Amino acid sequence: MMMLVMADQLPLKPVTWVGTSLRDLRGFPPPVQDVIGYALYLAQSGGKHQDAKVLTGFGGAGVLEVIKDHRGETFRGVLHAALCRDGIVLHAFQKKSKTGRATPRRDMELIKQRLREAEQIARGRKP
Repeated sequence: MMMLVMADQLPLKPVTWVGTSLRDLRGFPPPVQDVIGYALYLAQSGGKHQDAKVLTGFGGAGVLEVIKDHRGETFRGVLHAALCRDGIVLHAFQKKSKTGRATPRRDMELIKQRLREAEQIARGRKP
């Protein structure tokens, strides 16, 4: 039997949703929301989901991607938990391309734009 000990846990980092990421995630099927939500929870508490992989193309910036397949469709959540004291959700999207595993260029550009926005948010919150 697993027991949770709440008293010894550090408080969770708050979450900052960038752009339409929250609305986009809410449009995913519930099982996908559960996986990406749990990955975000783990990031908030300083952990890493087993399915979270570093998203290449960001020079080691700590951007993580969680991929979940559901009924033949692929959904992705992109987050950056180490940017500041907040957990940052950069992008949530459904991969539409049927060929290749790479993140589509349009989505990569949006992630880069939102990462810049998140960095500005983080700078504004630092004491």
